[in-house]
This record gives sequence, structure tokens and C-alpha cells, in this order.
Amino acid sequence: MSAILDPRVLARLATTAFLLVVFAVNAGAQLVVTDPAVTVENTLTAIVKEVALRTQQEQHRQLRRMARRLSMHTNLAKYSLPDPPRWRTHDFENPDLLAMSRAVHAALNYGDSTGAAYLAVSHPVQAAAPLLARLSPAARRAMLARLATVDGTDAADIAAVNESGRLRLNGRRELAAIEILEATVLDPSQEQSATAVLDKISGASLIAGRQRQARTQLLAGIVEQLLTDTKRARDADAVAMNMQLTTWRDGRAANVAFVAGTSEALRSWRQP
Repeated sequence: MSAILDPRVLARLATTAFLLVVFAVNAGAQLVVTDPAVTVENTLTAIVKEVALRTQQEQHRQLRRMARRLSMHTNLAKYSLPDPPRWRTHDFENPDLLAMSRAVHAALNYGDSTGAAYLAVSHPVQAAAPLLARLSPAARRAMLARLATVDGTDAADIAAVNESGRLRLNGRRELAAIEILEATVLDPSQEQSATAVLDKISGASLIAGRQRQARTQLLAGIVEQLLTDTKRARDADAVAMNMQLTTWRDGRAANVAFVAGTSEALRSWRQP
């Protein structure tokens, strides 16, 4: 026990332990442990991440190019009309102008669904129901056809006046909406997002839909007027044809009766 506690022995033991520790550290630092599978996996992961990063960067640059407005390359004001045509209104408030048809011109400005303005300046048709009962079936049918033509013409004209006035009124409002949309579209600001551009497209599509509807209504009114004119021309041709056929059928008898009546009148006539 005393030999172990000898200072010289303790010094030698300490030196030996220190040398063992130093050698062990140096030996561990020189040992390199590698795993080929892990190395390949890490390499592939790095390559995939690099490709994904470059793809995202390219997509970002492409989106930036797509988001650029046309105003970056040209002045958008050249696409606007310098003086678009305005909706004209009929001056019906002037007492010295159109005094006899003021209501009709007001209807052409704002519409008249009741047709009161049109009927006020149209020749009325007397009540024909009590008189039709006195006619023969053929005459009654002829009068009913003519009355139906008059009623159809009135209906088409009332609808045309009302639709013309409504379209004129809505046209003025539509023109204001188009001017606001035009100012927004021609705005050279670069801060507008894709959502703002899509909203402009939606607004333009809505206005275009309203304009197509207005054109369809105008075409329908024109078709109604053409139908009325066609019916009038057809009725006139039918009356003329009936008169010709009646002449061919009863002409000989009518001439004989006319001659006989004339001769009898001449024979029986005396100076008063």
C-alpha cells in the first residue's frame, strides 16, 4: 500500500494515463466512418431541392412578366374614343316646341308602358261590338279582320314607344357606366392586381350582355312592325283579289241587270 502511495509511482501512473488518453484521441480522430447509401441519398436530396428552387424562381419570374400591365409598354389613352356619341333626348319641356305631341316625346325619352301617350295622339276606333251584330257572317268576319289589324298595330306601336324610351333612358345610364369603366381600364397604375383586371373584364362582360339584350329588343320591335306592315299589305291584296274574283263571277249578271235597269229607266222616264 505504501509502495502505491509513493510519489514516484503516482507520477509514473499519471504520466502513463495521460499518454493513453492522448493516443486514444489521436487514434479516434484518424478513423473515418462512411455509408455509401446515406451519401447517395443526401446527394439526390440536394439535387431535387436545387431543381425545385430553380423551378420556383422561374415560375416567379414568369408570373412577374405576366402581371405586367400593358401601360408599361404603351400609353393606354390611345384606345379611348375622343368624343363618343351621346344619347339624344327629345325636348318636350319647351312650351313653344312640340306642343301637340309633348306626351309622346316624353314617352320616347322615358318609356310609357300604359300607352296613354300614343293613344292620346291616335285616331280612336268607335265601339264596334253593337254594330257587328247587324252584319252578315261574311261582313262581320271582314270587319273583325280589319279591327284586329288596327289593334295589332296599336299594340306593336305602344310596345315600340315604351321600349324605345326605356332603352334611351338606360342608354344614358349605360354610357355613364362605360365611361367609368373606361377610366378604370386606362388607369396607368402598376399597383392593380390580377383580381382588379378580372373585375374589369367582368364589368365589361356585363355591359356587353346588356347591350346584346337591347339589340335583341330592338330587333323584336322591328319584326313586330314588319309583321304588321305585312298583314296590312296582305289584307289589301286579299281585298283587291276578292273584288277581281267577284267581278269575274258576277260581272255578266251585273252587266245584264245594269242594262235592263237602264233600259227600263229610259223607257219609263217622263218629263216632270
